[in-house]
Amino acid sequence: MKFLIKSFLFLFFISPLCSCKEKELRSEDFTEEFAFTAGIEGPAVDENGDLFAVNFNKEGTIGKVNKAGEAEIFISLPEGSIGNGIRFDLNGNMFIADYLGHKVYRIKKGSRTPEIWVQDSTMNQPNDLAIGPAGVIYLSDPNWAESTGNLWMVTPERELLLLEEGMGTTNGIEVSPDNTTLYVNESVQRVIWQYDIEENGRLSNKKEFVSFTDFGLDGMRCDKQGNLYVTRYDKGTVAIFSPEGKLIKEVTLKGKKPSNITFGGEKGLNCYVTMADRGCLETFVALNPGSYYSKIHY
Repeated sequence: MKFLIKSFLFLFFISPLCSCKEKELRSEDFTEEFAFTAGIEGPAVDENGDLFAVNFNKEGTIGKVNKAGEAEIFISLPEGSIGNGIRFDLNGNMFIADYLGHKVYRIKKGSRTPEIWVQDSTMNQPNDLAIGPAGVIYLSDPNWAESTGNLWMVTPERELLLLEEGMGTTNGIEVSPDNTTLYVNESVQRVIWQYDIEENGRLSNKKEFVSFTDFGLDGMRCDKQGNLYVTRYDKGTVAIFSPEGKLIKEVTLKGKKPSNITFGGEKGLNCYVTMADRGCLETFVALNPGSYYSKIHY
């Protein structure tokens, strides 16, 4: 009888708490469904808390979303350009990977005018980008038709350097909070690689971080503690890994095709996920503040 009473009390008092905890890691809609095109990508939050993502209303635009989830066109890129990844540096400048025009644009803080930062026709289609020590930019560059890809680096002097070629379909990319590690995933091959970042920005000691047997991979971001948040395309989840490669949590999303992720909101604890199948952003509460948020606010 005592055992039955204890079991009942456990189920009554503890189970609801567990359910609530799980609820915190399920997403909700942040913007109106289909306000963005299926090409929605590259979410990034600036120091003021404004959220940006590409292809609002039509291809070739960048949308700006306020804290209430209301979106408007921030800019339209020049003819022949369609943005993908977006990042802000520590000075508040916006960088945009233009996969159609083989460029990276910079928009200076306070401006709405895109300027070409680098351009090279030998790039397949600059996809996502990450910013490392001293303003070094790392670019993923997939060739989807051939399931291959490259990895590029842009120096602060705007020199474009090929770091590695002949990889799988390079896609999501991120720098650890301490600027010592670069993560790059290959969507079709379902592998995430990690590299050591040297003082000059070059990479060494490539090794497998984690691999998967099903579904795709897309954008990735780190939180303040170095945990890596990985969007699982077609699975409709965000997998959260410790810096040691251990799966901590997997967040269930409403849609099935998350294309990228960023951090923002109050204290940097909100994750915003771009959903290609729903043309919107979903949101959930993160385990820790985002890496970029922590760098500019602490």
